[in-house]
Amino acid sequence: MDTQQQQQQSPVQGAKVLMVGAGGIGCELLKTLALSGFHDIHIIDMDTIEVSNLNRQFLFRRSHVGLSKAKVARDAVLRFRPHINIRSYHANVKNPEFDVDFFKQFDVVLNGLDNLDARRHVNRLCLAADVPLVESGTTGFLGQVTVHVKGKTECYECQTKPTPKTYPVCTITSTPTKFVHCIVWAKDLLFAKLFGDKNQDNDLNVRANKAATTSKETDDVFERAEDEDIEQYGRKIYDHVFGYNIEAALANEETWKNRRRPRPIYSKEVLPESLTQKNGSAQNCSATDDDSTVSSMPLLGLKNPQELWGLTQNSLVFIEALKLFFAKRKKEIGHLTFDKDDQLAVEFVTAAANIRAESFGIPLHSLFEAKGIAGNIVHAVATTNAIVAGLIVIEAIKVLKKDADKYRMTYCLEHPSRKMLLMPVEPFEPNPSCYVCSKTPLVLEINTQKSKLRDLVDKIVKAKLGMNLPMIMHGASLLYEVGDDLDDIMVANYNANLEKSLSELPSPVINGSILTVEDLQQELSCKINVKHREEFDEEKEPEGMVLSGWTQSPALNGESASTSNNESASTSNNESAVDVTESSSGPEIASKKRRLSDNDKRETENVESEDDDLMEIENPITVSKKKRRVA
Repeated sequence: MDTQQQQQQSPVQGAKVLMVGAGGIGCELLKTLALSGFHDIHIIDMDTIEVSNLNRQFLFRRSHVGLSKAKVARDAVLRFRPHINIRSYHANVKNPEFDVDFFKQFDVVLNGLDNLDARRHVNRLCLAADVPLVESGTTGFLGQVTVHVKGKTECYECQTKPTPKTYPVCTITSTPTKFVHCIVWAKDLLFAKLFGDKNQDNDLNVRANKAATTSKETDDVFERAEDEDIEQYGRKIYDHVFGYNIEAALANEETWKNRRRPRPIYSKEVLPESLTQKNGSAQNCSATDDDSTVSSMPLLGLKNPQELWGLTQNSLVFIEALKLFFAKRKKEIGHLTFDKDDQLAVEFVTAAANIRAESFGIPLHSLFEAKGIAGNIVHAVATTNAIVAGLIVIEAIKVLKKDADKYRMTYCLEHPSRKMLLMPVEPFEPNPSCYVCSKTPLVLEINTQKSKLRDLVDKIVKAKLGMNLPMIMHGASLLYEVGDDLDDIMVANYNANLEKSLSELPSPVINGSILTVEDLQQELSCKINVKHREEFDEEKEPEGMVLSGWTQSPALNGESASTSNNESASTSNNESAVDVTESSSGPEIASKKRRLSDNDKRETENVESEDDDLMEIENPITVSKKKRRVA
């Protein structure tokens, strides 16, 4: 090896690297790191291997299903690189043991995560530990790799991140116009009501009571009597949610003046009198050790998940799936949540969504398509993961060699632009408006007389600011704290505070109050300026509060960003479904950067859907005019 090669290898061989995530990107990244000469690699991943991972996570085999991703990936790479050190952690990166001191031991952190919350957490720990972070993500053919170095480049949270879209409750429950509305209704309302926590209210409760009145019944229609036949119970649920509820909705003539009227559907119209003789009994279907593989499809002779079922087939699946839940998985009822890898749950949600879609004149979708929508899936492409993993290693080597002028944010496109599929963009300095790395105060508009401290903690501090162990102070008064070292009296006091309105707290929070919110684990602290506001738009501001203070800017070409939840592009909500982008003078990337074609813009815009190893894709053409390239 010549002198130049030895100099290049030195920072690599001596580096201690932390990988977070051992999924689609993680498998390719670990392999590439090992083959690139890295000798000390640590991996954190809380997930276990699933069958659906095997088509793109090539370090895993069928025999590994159910085992730790981090441990199996480690063992697989050590087989062809036995002399390097790889340590695996089958754990959540948000666990207390992975604190700032833990992060300080590494020379660089490489992310291959699948959710915004974990990414924000790692970003904050890297900032606190002053360790460079290389972030990444893929969505189908699209991908990106970004470099974040404290004080030199923007941090991961310097720009607004898109989050899963939400929809107004009234649209979901009363006036769906898209199939995704039907999926949300079937998954988050009906499935949750039938098989989830019985004590948790959802918007079907009101509907159920109205329907019960219509049908002259007084009991909760979702309650199943001990001796009630499962099929008859299924038909009762079917008739109420697809029949009586629709009739009740139609009674409001004002709602349908300018809308297409839905059609009530009853089980007797589409199903035979008895399903047991025709399809066999759910009690007699073959048993399996894995509840997630129980399926109604074989009982009904349905084999192809990409086949489009008609109303009758969907109705049969609805009843049979419900019967199977009670026959085979009765112990789970009351504790279930929807999981895209739960075959029976996907079948039930698909059938329920399609029946509702039929009622409202919305085109039906196959099981394959419905699963993608319900699980927010854009099917992964192994090649994109491999390309992105290679780009991560390239940037990691630059970081280790401290070649700051060579750092690049690289975007992977689906179609060539100027004969290029990879677009490198120079990173930018920290956003002075970022509340994470620049300590800019946030502004919270809230009704201080009606909103409780619990609302502030759950909806703002945890959900939007992503804090795990928050502490909230008003001046010298400590209003709320979480920790294992608190005594019983302190815990009782803080719990009591949670149920008080902000203005009734021991140190009243009113218009003009300034709150200090800290997370000791993340070593993050920020200020929140409180602004009292009486009224909020239930459609556009359903949480009854608005948080602002991070990057907000106009969409490209001055057009307002489109949303499917009817929220305004000016809404200052970090978790809103509004996809807001930045531009200096239209879609041009400052100075020497190339102008993208319209096709490129569409490709690189924020992607809504994710699967188990995907992320939101940022737009490389969104550059604030206040930003400057890193020298």
